[in-house]
Amino acid sequence: MRRLIAAFLLLLSLLAGSVCAEEMKIIVAIKGKNLHAVLEDNPASRALYAQMPFTVKMKDLYEREMCFFMSGKLPETKQTASNYSVGDIIYWPPQRCLVILYKQNGERFRRQHLGHIESGAEIFSTTGDIEVTFAPAE
Repeated sequence: MRRLIAAFLLLLSLLAGSVCAEEMKIIVAIKGKNLHAVLEDNPASRALYAQMPFTVKMKDLYEREMCFFMSGKLPETKQTASNYSVGDIIYWPPQRCLVILYKQNGERFRRQHLGHIESGAEIFSTTGDIEVTFAPAE
């Protein structure tokens, strides 16, 4: 009986995995370099993904983040105030900002997590204000 229950639970977990939403993989392109990122499955990330591809001029703020002040809002859902990681892509609702965090300074602030750049986000520490393209990965 235990084996039957274990097999049933294994089957359920496999079926649940196959029903999950497809990962939203994107490219964040700057200066001819493609950074690979994955967006989380939440309403704000899906709304951002639906607008891609797009190119925006991002401002270098506080020597830790690139910011684009959006004209419209993204859906606000679960916000967090925990530590962030270098490479996090976030939405800061008070100013409707799309943000890439490229340097850690230990600060905590409320934000909506959208996704994460897998590696190379540190390149933004040398770019200053720059045009950035967000596009679905193919």
